[in-house]
Amino acid sequence: MNYRQYGKLGYEVSALGMGCMRLPRAFDEAGNASVDLEKAHELIRYAATHGVSYFDTAYGYHARRSEEVLGEALDGGLRGQVKIATKQPFNVMKEQADIRRNLEITLKKLRTDYLDVYLIHNIQAGNWQAIQERKIIKEYEKFRDEGLIRAIGFSYHGGYESFRGVLSAYDWDMCQVQQNMLDADHEVTAQAIEDAGQKGCALVVMEPLRGGGLCAAPAAVQEIYDEWPQQRTGTEWAFRHLLNYPQVSTILSGMTTLEQLKENIAIFSQPDAAAGCLTEQEKDILRRAKAAYEKIISIPCTGCEYCMPCPHGVGIPGVFAKYNDGMAFGSWDQPQRSYTFMTMAKASADYCAACGECLQKCPQRIEIIGQLQAAHEKLKGWKE
Repeated sequence: MNYRQYGKLGYEVSALGMGCMRLPRAFDEAGNASVDLEKAHELIRYAATHGVSYFDTAYGYHARRSEEVLGEALDGGLRGQVKIATKQPFNVMKEQADIRRNLEITLKKLRTDYLDVYLIHNIQAGNWQAIQERKIIKEYEKFRDEGLIRAIGFSYHGGYESFRGVLSAYDWDMCQVQQNMLDADHEVTAQAIEDAGQKGCALVVMEPLRGGGLCAAPAAVQEIYDEWPQQRTGTEWAFRHLLNYPQVSTILSGMTTLEQLKENIAIFSQPDAAAGCLTEQEKDILRRAKAAYEKIISIPCTGCEYCMPCPHGVGIPGVFAKYNDGMAFGSWDQPQRSYTFMTMAKASADYCAACGECLQKCPQRIEIIGQLQAAHEKLKGWKE
């Protein structure tokens, strides 16, 4: 396993981190899902004993069970060998006292008396001001002074400008961002990665495989990959896109099976799986693969957001993006799972009132109302 510096904190972590949002699941006769404890424990313990030293979870993952499962798996000696990062979302900090109470619950679930990294979960442009006004970071600093946490960070989904504002507002120990070969232009971008590195902020990447969608390349993409003399899977190409950045501390993968874990460990253990690993020819292959992916779309939404805001709160571009992911990758698990969060936020397509206000605004002339309903039929039904 290759290791990398974790920002300015003075220690190294495995280049491959284990994300605990997609643990193995079991289903009862009624179709209800729960974590398959035997398989999840085996997966986590195998990772911890085969070079993976960084584990990421969160307060709400797997219906608030992920932290508990991770704590069970690491109990009995493995905890001291690894770093644990977890996250508290702003929406569960209803009262100031909740912030400490939620941390205490998390520590109990994880069976530990400290966290290596504690994140404010999913900072966005829409909640950043409230987070500052509530002085959430000050509460985290108290926890650090008491030894309950050792580093303060944040996770972020979104564009560069908002990210820059959050990053520059505080001397963060780490930040966690979405980045992959498809999101390079409309998530935090290469400039954001460079900014974090210049600040000495540890940079953790999530969604490197777009929820697993980048693992199995469609024919048009595979033809481009096959131009390279050394055979590589779509998984390896996607990981190498990120390994190339020296500023990246660790890359999280939400592995569900032992086979996936072993494959990823092998990729991240290769001697050349390091910063600067891509040649110009390889970068060109990735650029063309990205363009090929972008042609495989069913709804021609460019994400311009001219249709927004929807008077009924529907996140129109987000719905279409999830639908297009499912169509392009031929897999619906991650788009459906992600869509459940839109439903909880009352931003899914079932809140469309067919008012038609969006139709006149769309420069692509998409028949938005009908397409929203078609997308909803494919995206609904996930059971956490």
